[in-house]
Amino acid sequence: MPKKIGLISFLVVCSLWSMPKAAQAQALIPHTLQLDAGKLEKQGLSLAQEAAQLGQFQQFELALPRARLASQLAPKNDKVWFLLGGLHLQTKKYDEAIAALKTAQSLNPKNADVLFAMGSAQFQQQKYPAAIASYQAGLKLKPNDPEGLFDLGNAYYMTGRLPDAIAQYNKAVSNDPKFWPAINNTGLIQYEQGDVQSAIKQWQTAISLDKQAAEPLLALAVALYTKGDRQQGLAMGEQALRIDQRYGDLDFLKQNLWGDRLLSDTKKFLELPRIQAALQQGESPLNPSQPPAQ
Repeated sequence: MPKKIGLISFLVVCSLWSMPKAAQAQALIPHTLQLDAGKLEKQGLSLAQEAAQLGQFQQFELALPRARLASQLAPKNDKVWFLLGGLHLQTKKYDEAIAALKTAQSLNPKNADVLFAMGSAQFQQQKYPAAIASYQAGLKLKPNDPEGLFDLGNAYYMTGRLPDAIAQYNKAVSNDPKFWPAINNTGLIQYEQGDVQSAIKQWQTAISLDKQAAEPLLALAVALYTKGDRQQGLAMGEQALRIDQRYGDLDFLKQNLWGDRLLSDTKKFLELPRIQAALQQGESPLNPSQPPAQ
């Protein structure tokens, strides 16, 4: 039996046989491939799921191409655009993050998390008024979100609105009593204002909620040492740096909103021989790094 000829090939063959000699040079009408939009969207969502899993393991170079393609295959899915924006945010591509997040917002204006993510991108760009507006818009949709309240407090902090910042931190803690980053940052403000004793109490509270929180532990160590309680300060400082050595970097501390007064005292503290020895020992594998409060 001869091999079956495909329909398009069969029509072409028939047309060649039926056309007169003079017409053989005419172009054939191209065949347009009909794509199944539903299948494409399903493939896009599958790619987005892969991208999300890769992002969880911080494999952003592999995750981003999948997320970009997913946004093309499923352009009406706000979650895909939210994922793409989040991956750009993680890789510090803030303009691209905001563009993707704005698309997600246009598709689903009631997703507060999109607005919070947009505020984070604007915060990292030091566009604090824009970040404040995004956080406020998100909180209108999700008014009791501790992280949203905390982020708004940080944006107020960076614009010098310190009472407003503390008010947001307090709201965050009232909605989640174990949310120690807000307690920690209240201490940062109080220390800069010269209220060292209140700052110490805040950091002690934060440590009681999470004994592996390196930031309040180091801040408390510096405050106690500077105040005169040197042995306890040194012991706490060594413990904090065993938990997370990143806090031995002044630039890292500044990124986490440590003010000039605390940074100045910390610089002196980090230069002490015992603290230098703790830094040189390196991070203990039994104490993995904790994420920063900010």
